[in-house]
Amino acid sequence: MSGGGGGGKPRPPPDPIAVMRGHRAPVMDACFHPSRPLLFSGSADGELRVWDTAQHRTLSSTLAHGGGAGVYSVATNFAIGNKVVSQGRDGTCKCWEIEEAGLSRKPLVTFRTNSYHFCKISLVKSASCSSQSSKAIPASERIVESDYSINELEENKKNGVSKESIRFSDVNCAERSQAHLKDFSTMGERKLMALAGEDSSMVEIWDLATAKKLMRFPQTSNVDAASHPTMQRGMCMAIQAFIPSESGCSLNLLSGYEDGSMLWWDIRKPSLPLSTVRYHSETVLSLAVDGTCSGGISGSADNKIVMFSLDHRMGSPRG
Repeated sequence: MSGGGGGGKPRPPPDPIAVMRGHRAPVMDACFHPSRPLLFSGSADGELRVWDTAQHRTLSSTLAHGGGAGVYSVATNFAIGNKVVSQGRDGTCKCWEIEEAGLSRKPLVTFRTNSYHFCKISLVKSASCSSQSSKAIPASERIVESDYSINELEENKKNGVSKESIRFSDVNCAERSQAHLKDFSTMGERKLMALAGEDSSMVEIWDLATAKKLMRFPQTSNVDAASHPTMQRGMCMAIQAFIPSESGCSLNLLSGYEDGSMLWWDIRKPSLPLSTVRYHSETVLSLAVDGTCSGGISGSADNKIVMFSLDHRMGSPRG
């Protein structure tokens, strides 16, 4: 967000460091390698391209998703090692090896998800276990609207930015744990992928190593639309999978929907969300959780950006 103090004009954006050309169709998504000078990008014609960000040139490219389906999401992180995942409009996701000269000739594994909408995949983000994470801001000092000065509040309202505190009660892990989920909370979470499923109101968890669907949210047989956790919310449009330190290494999810609502899930209780908030009046289009998994940001078609904190220890949601 560019600032223009005193009512002046906003400052112009800075000049780009480099412009890299090569795609022959609109670029749909891009992400950086977590430790190497590499950039991955996917375009509407199905091409997945690897760029050298130091030399500003293409290293390799492949037609990752054919038939005019397009690549609309690419993702990688430390947890999955030297790999990148592409998601296409052809109902598949593919995991690729990152080799010295670029991408592997063929994907390591292909996921037939039968998901054809535009919700981007999410790899799992984990809170840092370093000493810095122990210095995270306590719940009492996390961002809430009253933390702003009057000038900051006025400036943020002009730019459609607000800050909220999402508070969720913690629960008894012993009561919620299920035998078939024990492995997820101890070793599997960092090689999992979350996506909006074949039923577009549901979120699915897939194993990156085996290309198998492990579970879905909500995991319920309830067909009553009035009381179903997601059926009346429309399509799931944004997902973030993460592991907060407070959860005891259990996978959590945030999911955003067409009606503007956001749900917080814990893998140990897949039938019902921990809680629900609705900060947006229109579709949630993007979600991101910060590096400590103690807060995040959401964007919506209502032209609002909302910054929020995540607090396991407090009571009902507060928005």
